[in-house]
Amino acid sequence: TVSISMFALPTRRNPEEGPHSDLPEGEIVEILERANNPIVGVFQKSKHFFVVVPDDNRLGVDVLIPKSATKGARAGQKVVAVIDDWESRGHNPEGHIEEVLGKSGEVRAEMASVARQYQLPAEFPKDVLAEAEKITEIIPLEEIKKRLDLRNEICFTIDPEDAKDFDDAVSFKALDGGDVELGVHIADVSHYVTEGSKLDREAYTRGTSVYLADEVVPMLPENISNNICSLRPRVDRLTYSIIMVLSPKGIVKDYTIEKSVIHSKRRFSYEEVQAVIESGKGDYADIIKQMHALSKVLLAKRMREGSIDFDSSEAKFKFDEEGKPTEIVKKERLDAHRLVEEFMLMANQVAAKHIGQPKKEQNILPFVYRIHDSPDPTKMKDLAEFVQHLGFSMPAHGDITSKSLQKLLSDIQGKEEENVINEVAIRAMAKAIYSDKNIGHFGLGFRFYTHFTSPIRRYPDLIVHRLLFEYSSKLAQKRREYYMGRLPDICKQSSDRERVAMEAERESVKVMKVEYMRRHVGDEFTAFISGVMRFGLFVEISDLLVEGFIRVRDMEDDYYVFDEKHYSLIGKRTKK
Repeated sequence: TVSISMFALPTRRNPEEGPHSDLPEGEIVEILERANNPIVGVFQKSKHFFVVVPDDNRLGVDVLIPKSATKGARAGQKVVAVIDDWESRGHNPEGHIEEVLGKSGEVRAEMASVARQYQLPAEFPKDVLAEAEKITEIIPLEEIKKRLDLRNEICFTIDPEDAKDFDDAVSFKALDGGDVELGVHIADVSHYVTEGSKLDREAYTRGTSVYLADEVVPMLPENISNNICSLRPRVDRLTYSIIMVLSPKGIVKDYTIEKSVIHSKRRFSYEEVQAVIESGKGDYADIIKQMHALSKVLLAKRMREGSIDFDSSEAKFKFDEEGKPTEIVKKERLDAHRLVEEFMLMANQVAAKHIGQPKKEQNILPFVYRIHDSPDPTKMKDLAEFVQHLGFSMPAHGDITSKSLQKLLSDIQGKEEENVINEVAIRAMAKAIYSDKNIGHFGLGFRFYTHFTSPIRRYPDLIVHRLLFEYSSKLAQKRREYYMGRLPDICKQSSDRERVAMEAERESVKVMKVEYMRRHVGDEFTAFISGVMRFGLFVEISDLLVEGFIRVRDMEDDYYVFDEKHYSLIGKRTKK
């Protein structure tokens, strides 16, 4: 947090100065509050004083710790320090130890340091837990009477084998004339987590559940997320349903968005559904077979319309009793995953169009959209030049469309250059965010898109449920002004918390990969070059998705020069 001194508005309007050239200018005159506090790092002792060397080297300096403020920390331990005083950039900050996490390098201490570094909440406040415990899973008959009763319909959930919360269920019916009815039924968290409640304020602060490599930091207390709102099999649960009538070509002909109650008939894992798809046998095999056929139609339609499908691999860990990783497994993307993905994408689109595409322009209401801006043309030009150097084609000038990117990804599939081109392309893309201003979703090729399907773990989905319900009543216009003022803040907070969650999740995966590989020092693995920088090569062990770095100064067979345009290091003597 800073204090800023403003200058007069500039008079220059040179378009080459960028989109912000007509904004007021200023200078920072005082730092009021520092963002990097507390600091996570390694406690060390020198001859005359103690220091904490931060894990995040962006701070640029070590934190001095007086002998009276070490909290018993020993050299080599991971600690959390708080800065108490920092006179100027010319001096090291001084602080005190707030928490000792354990020995640096040990997996428990390193995972704890990730949680502290990203300031992930360790537990829920007592008043929030007390509010959650008061909520009962008994559904009053009066509430059921207000809702669409789908308890006799065949609904089931499809989730990872180790999932604890189930926030989406699906149903399917074949109709006359080749049309089908697809139902997407989402846990009605908004019924229990009401606006302004302690649960709501805590969920807003957290923004999202965070899925670290070995644990989950949930957005909502367990009583809500894993029990009352979880669509467990063979129990009644309150839901918000989008029921769509689709043509044989996957076009939505009609839909209903309504609060409902379901009774899930089965809890499937992805692997179980995949087995049914492949064998044609098992529980609800006929329905799953027809669902699979519909998902393939929806996927083909989406690809034709320009949706980009980055098929990046993810690592999953198996642990021993001490919580140390014993195996790294590459997550396989099954047809069962795609089935659920396509149905959720369709429901999210319908929810966004329902609000964002009214019959009359003046009836457009404030809403939470999931948007993805077009890529920076300069970055796309660089990408085009890079792939052309590797023998692939892509338009280098004019507006890059999602279809041209999709064609590139299709051309490189299975080629040895696939991974590095995928990585460069992803870096060139804008980041998807939440916004109350709809500009569409470039990556998916959708004009209207939102997040409706995961309110147990994402705050914006919870807000979307509230908006849909309020806008279905006579309150719509009365609440319009309130939401016009409130939604920009909710969207920014949700986007910020999502970014923190992603960074923490990636960091936790790195910790586990290092812990796994430290047992294999000296072993040999097959790897490929996944990236090139001026300082050296990134290499990835393909079977384990573990990335490492080879420094240029360790490549002693030649003197290597970096070619930035072609992502290459070229030997001066050998031209390798």
